[in-house]
Amino acid sequence: MNSLKAELLKCKHSPIILISFITFAIVPVMSGIFMQLMKNPEVIGNGSAINTKMEMLNVSANWDAMFMILKQGMGIGGVLIFGFLVSWLFGREYSDNTLKDILSLPTSKTKIINAKFTVYFLWAIALAISNFLLGMIFGIILHLPDFDAVACWIHIQEYAFTTLLTILLGILIAFFAMLGRGYLAPLGFVVLSVVFSQIIGAIGWGHYFPWAIPALYSGVAGDYKEQLNMMSYVVLIIVSIAGYCMAVMYWKNTDHCK
Repeated sequence: MNSLKAELLKCKHSPIILISFITFAIVPVMSGIFMQLMKNPEVIGNGSAINTKMEMLNVSANWDAMFMILKQGMGIGGVLIFGFLVSWLFGREYSDNTLKDILSLPTSKTKIINAKFTVYFLWAIALAISNFLLGMIFGIILHLPDFDAVACWIHIQEYAFTTLLTILLGILIAFFAMLGRGYLAPLGFVVLSVVFSQIIGAIGWGHYFPWAIPALYSGVAGDYKEQLNMMSYVVLIIVSIAGYCMAVMYWKNTDHCK
C-alpha cells in the first residue's frame, strides 16, 4: 500500500497527468469536429479533401459514427498513449536518478513493481473513461441523431474490450523501459510495433500480431475484424503475461547499481 501511495504522489506532482489527458482528448475533440462538418458539409465545400474523405468513409453524423471513431481512436491511439504511460512510469527512475533511493526503502521489489503496474492500469482506465464521456458530451451538444440505448450498450462493451486489449499490450513495454534504463528503448519499441502492425495487417496476418488486434477489433479495418479468433486473444494474453514475468524477473534479479 505504501508503494502505491508513493507512486500516486509522484504522478500527482507531475504535469504528465494533465498532458496525457489533454493529448488523448484529441480523439473525442476531433470526432466532434468531424461530426459537425458532416452535419454541415457546405462549410467546407464539395471539392475539399475533407469532404472527399467523408464520402470515402461513407458514414453519417450520428451516434454510431461517434462511437466508431472513439473505438478506433482507442485501438490505434491507445497503443501509443498507453505505451508512453508505461515508458514514463518505469523509465523515469533511471532518467531522474531516483532508482537507488527507491531500492533502498524497506519494501520488497515485487511490491514496488506491482504498484507501478496498478497505477498504469488506473491511469489508462481513467483516460479511457474520460475520452468516452467527452465523446458523449460532444454528441449531446451536437444533437446527434439515431441514439439507441441497446446499441449504445453494445458500443460501450466493445469500447471497454478494446481498452482492455490495449492496456494489456502496455505491460511488455515496462520490460523494455527497465532494459533500456529510460524512455528511449520503450518508446522506440512502441513506434516499431505500430509500424509492424500496419505491415503485417496489410499482408493478412494482423489477427495474429498482438499490436494489430485492438485496432482490428475496433473496426478500423472493416470486415477484417471477422478474422479475429480465440487464438488472436490467446496470443495477446500470452504476450502480456510474458511481459509481466520478464519485467518482474528483471526488476528482482538485475543489479541496478551498475
